[in-house]
Amino acid sequence: MQILIIEDEDSLREGLLDLIRAAGHEVDCASTAAAGLDLAAVNATDLVLLDLMLPDGDGIDVCSRLREQHPQIAILMLTARGSENDKVKGLNAGADDYVTKPFGARELLARIEAIARRTRIRPTTPTRIEIDGSQLDLNRHLAQRGETQTHLTPRESAILHWLYHQRQRAVSRAELLEQVWGTRGDLKTRTVDMTIANLRQKIELDPADPQIIKTVTGVGYAWGQSE
Repeated sequence: MQILIIEDEDSLREGLLDLIRAAGHEVDCASTAAAGLDLAAVNATDLVLLDLMLPDGDGIDVCSRLREQHPQIAILMLTARGSENDKVKGLNAGADDYVTKPFGARELLARIEAIARRTRIRPTTPTRIEIDGSQLDLNRHLAQRGETQTHLTPRESAILHWLYHQRQRAVSRAELLEQVWGTRGDLKTRTVDMTIANLRQKIELDPADPQIIKTVTGVGYAWGQSE
């Protein structure tokens, strides 16, 4: 993968550079938001490691701009803030995942590898799906309802891929953690629910009464009925 690190702390940035290169990835580095956005514009970046706090801009704003300008790029946010509110802001801005500082090298590499697997392996799924008045272009990470077009993150597209591929049954949160996040299914986390809540805001006519991603009480989630 081609990975871009946007991190202003010199020691951490250099440590990440050495770690990720040793894992076999190509790496670019930037210490400011402006430099990072410039590099993302000229290089074929697959994944951005984005610090939440930068000297010339808020990481949430940078995340939003990256998602708008490069919808295909995966974004892994690095944050020293551990509150649920900060994590939700990052996910709402388009981040695919986040790690809270301090984090271990093995955890970070596992998350990067999970993203790499999602970009390499997709279930056999149509590139465009029409359901409940929404047009989903999963290859281009776009959702359209009427004249309104919305960018999806790679992780949101991966969720839709998996639910569609398994549309004859309900899918548990544990399965989504394993298949989409690439992590253990027994982790106690609300990440799946938070990500799907955000995804529903983008694709559902009425997120309070979802028809595309349905909740199955006591199990998890299921795909709605295609038109």
